[in-house]
Amino acid sequence: MKVLNLERAGRQYGSPPRHVVALDDVSLQVESGELLAIMGPSGSGKSTLLHVAGGLERPTSGRVLLSGHDLGSLGEAELSLVLRRRVGFVFQNVSLLASLTAAENVSLPLELDGMRPRSAMASARELLSSLGLDEVADRLPRQMSGGQQQRVAIARAVIGGRSLLLADEPTGALDSLSGEAVMRLLREQCNGGCAVMLVTHDSRHAGWADRVVYLRDGRLVDELRPPAGPESILRRERV
Repeated sequence: MKVLNLERAGRQYGSPPRHVVALDDVSLQVESGELLAIMGPSGSGKSTLLHVAGGLERPTSGRVLLSGHDLGSLGEAELSLVLRRRVGFVFQNVSLLASLTAAENVSLPLELDGMRPRSAMASARELLSSLGLDEVADRLPRQMSGGQQQRVAIARAVIGGRSLLLADEPTGALDSLSGEAVMRLLREQCNGGCAVMLVTHDSRHAGWADRVVYLRDGRLVDELRPPAGPESILRRERV
């Protein structure tokens, strides 16, 4: 099932002749259960693509369809509701609320959607348990490792059955072991039916993807389906 469809989407800042084209005529589809990795040099438009796909920025041309909703045609209130219920975001800076435990951080989106606090907490603990995070459920962020914080952030992003998870360099500040744990968790979310878009510079992490697209100067310039894991990505980058 198609979760996301970008139809010739573009994003520019400013006005001619001093405008900057951050995204240029990008058409892209993402299916349920697919992990899509986005690669490219710094300034190529990777984060802008993620922001436009997730409704954080509106395209200045083209359309973005999320589960059939044309994000550009929605009012602010309706857009906020659609995004809150369907899209989760994970960034390199984890942004867990420092005064809340892991379980409280994860339960918060459910409470914002109107679920009773006790039910939200029960759902949060159940999710953390299923992800092997029982031991940190009652810890504050400062009492967790960086890898644990990022995995809790992913739990918060997917709770409530969101159909699309957008991850912008989620392993960038982690050691290799913690990074692999985060990638394994993202892969598990795909196996459960969630679509994941991952921005990464790490070829080995891109090797977890079903498909890798390459951006340059705001345009999609190449696409690869890794046949043999991370090694195939490494070979592609050496060409």
